[in-house]
Amino acid sequence: MINIAIQKSGRLHEGSLNLLKKCGINLISGKNQLKVKSQDFPLYAYYLRSNDIPKYVEDGVVDLGIIGSNLIEEKAFNVEIVNHLGFAKCRVSLAIPKSKKFNSIQDLQGTRIATSYPNTLKKFLKKNGISAQLHKINGSVEISPNIGLSDAIFDIVSSGNTLYMNNLKEVVTILKSEAVLIKSPELPDEKKQLVEKLNFRIQTVLLANRYRYILFNVPNEKIEQVSSLLPVLKSPTVLPLLKKGWSSLHSVIDEVDFWDVIYKLKEAGAEDILISPIEKMVR
Repeated sequence: MINIAIQKSGRLHEGSLNLLKKCGINLISGKNQLKVKSQDFPLYAYYLRSNDIPKYVEDGVVDLGIIGSNLIEEKAFNVEIVNHLGFAKCRVSLAIPKSKKFNSIQDLQGTRIATSYPNTLKKFLKKNGISAQLHKINGSVEISPNIGLSDAIFDIVSSGNTLYMNNLKEVVTILKSEAVLIKSPELPDEKKQLVEKLNFRIQTVLLANRYRYILFNVPNEKIEQVSSLLPVLKSPTVLPLLKKGWSSLHSVIDEVDFWDVIYKLKEAGAEDILISPIEKMVR
């Protein structure tokens, strides 16, 4: 059995459960239950507070954890990042009141900055030769300029709505963050194979998220031209249609190239284009 720690509640909770479910691991917990056994994989899940997860992993109390990379950066835990998971993306940024002007980071010289991430901020300020007074706050950092506690804040920003509601504006992004899978440096040899199997499942899900399945009809004389437009893994699958002189092409498209490729396919003569998500993808 392997043990994985996931956030008990908060922005990482649902994303962690959804990822594990897509990997064929279903976790059903009762009210206030902190340890749950999966029926689909030799795994126990521990529901913990975010700040506790990296320490549990570092000390070998649990084998794996899903946590924001910003927390690993802030506390410099001795853990290994196994995979970047692609959800719970955010940034850790400096923000000031909307009424204040901002020309450069030198405007922060001599200011008071409230933050839940003092170590990350200290590194940034030191690198840029800025002296500022830091106020460490655990939660509700955005309110501090409004009550006169600080001149600026340094905190997580997702949509920016919280900043807007508190009359703040984002001025400098220092760190980008997302959910990551971490593992303990104390991982026993007998558990390494299970961790590799779990990570393989995760990779198939992450890879599938990057691509879309595409199929369309095209005149036979344009197959070669259209195929050259597809950034496929190897080559498209070509199936003859009942309609004489036409074929159906099946392939995958990287999400990054999606719209550019679709426009080019239309211009090259592709018709009846269908796009579908991919659930799993194994290379």
